[in-house]
Amino acid sequence: MATMHSARGLRRLVGKLRWIHVAPLLAVLTLSAWAFASPIGAAPDDDYHLVSTWCALGGSDACTPVADPNLRRVSNAFASSTCYALVSDRSAACQDERGISLDGPTTVTDRGNFHHKYPGVFYGTMRLFAGNDLVSSALVMRLVNLALFVGLATALAVLLPASRRQTLLWGWLVSMVPLGVFLIPSNNPSGWAITGVGTAFLALLGWFESSGKRRWALGALYVVGILMAAGSRSDAAIYVAGATLVASLLTWSRQREWLLRSILPAAGLIVVGVLFFTTNQADVGVHGIPGGGSTPYDGSMASLAIHNLFALPYLWTGVWGTWALGWFDTQLPAVVPWAAASAFMTVAFAGLGLLTKRKAVAIAGVLSVLVAFPVYLLTAGGESVGSQFQPRYLLPLIVLFALVLVTAPSGSSTVRFNGLQTFAILGALAIANVVALQVNIRRYVTGANHQGFNLGAGAEWWWHGVPIGPMAVWFVGSAAFMGLLAVLWPELRRKVIAP
Repeated sequence: MATMHSARGLRRLVGKLRWIHVAPLLAVLTLSAWAFASPIGAAPDDDYHLVSTWCALGGSDACTPVADPNLRRVSNAFASSTCYALVSDRSAACQDERGISLDGPTTVTDRGNFHHKYPGVFYGTMRLFAGNDLVSSALVMRLVNLALFVGLATALAVLLPASRRQTLLWGWLVSMVPLGVFLIPSNNPSGWAITGVGTAFLALLGWFESSGKRRWALGALYVVGILMAAGSRSDAAIYVAGATLVASLLTWSRQREWLLRSILPAAGLIVVGVLFFTTNQADVGVHGIPGGGSTPYDGSMASLAIHNLFALPYLWTGVWGTWALGWFDTQLPAVVPWAAASAFMTVAFAGLGLLTKRKAVAIAGVLSVLVAFPVYLLTAGGESVGSQFQPRYLLPLIVLFALVLVTAPSGSSTVRFNGLQTFAILGALAIANVVALQVNIRRYVTGANHQGFNLGAGAEWWWHGVPIGPMAVWFVGSAAFMGLLAVLWPELRRKVIAP
């Protein structure tokens, strides 16, 4: 009898399952492929961030203090892990030649978060996973970071109203390929900045628009979002503060209930401020980004500002692939930025069709920061677009911009496309991901000077102990992303009204 009841219960459970329920698994597989598509040290400044992780929370055997508080004695493995950086034709095989064991030789360095340039939350959290093996520990951190993203996105999708679920899906999809999917499953704090800003905005929308237990759960997700963003980078603290203000503006009401609920974002702004001022980057807002004065201009601030303003789209489109990945040594084919940026522009213009005065103010505000922030920092530091300020610094803000654009005003239908349009948008994203993933794996397996379809042919580097090869990783990552887009299709095509 018990067996019969169990069988019936299992059949009822299976009967309730839908294809969209496998979306989190497909997202994990997609991002896991990207986590294995690059060796340890592949993200920009990873030697700095890895040292900062092992030195957090009092340090470790691989990071010990010296007489100068601004220095640490660290394993040479951190520097050796980036032996291929900036040389696109060099594969990651040089790691085996130089050795990346943490119990090897050491050196004294100032390259780490010893001056509190960055907040300590990201490094402190990652320190919990830092063991005696650099490769396995860093891989675990990558998997933890991608799981955080997928877990938060899944929780938001479950808790948010259907219209805001579409906001989440369209906003994330058109702003993540290729730079976002490269950074989220990485050891770089920019991944947390991307996840945190988007999560905080969406959760706060839900906080104001939901009720009961859902509202409290969304409030908790908002807190997680601001801690991740403001706890990873100082500029992300500014962005998440902006996300808080924009979400509050879009849901603003004169009713007493809204005023009571606004206590949460007010407290969130205080937390953001505290985390921001615990770092030493506040003076960047006054003096600009410090650099080598690489600008070709004759010292005229006005001419430099105008040049940076006109060149700014090149910085923006870097998130879709006009800038190389990694240490700017993995150049992507033109089809990647063309396809990814086209998908973003198509969805963005559709979002502009859902304009109200309040939404127009929100869009103008975010766009103003996207323009003024990099132009001012570059110009004040005597730099031009293409140096010092990187697209990854702006990606969290571009994610916020995408989410605001596709947010439907209350009582309005969400962004919708016909079947052919939806296929074109999702197809462009799939193409961008397939090509970018293949090129990224190729660059590290053999170096960019070797080409060919078979990534395993002539391989000079691959993960030790990983049972699947580079071709399998490429296939799984590409197929999983296509499958994710396919199972999300019905949700993206649904006609729903915003609350």
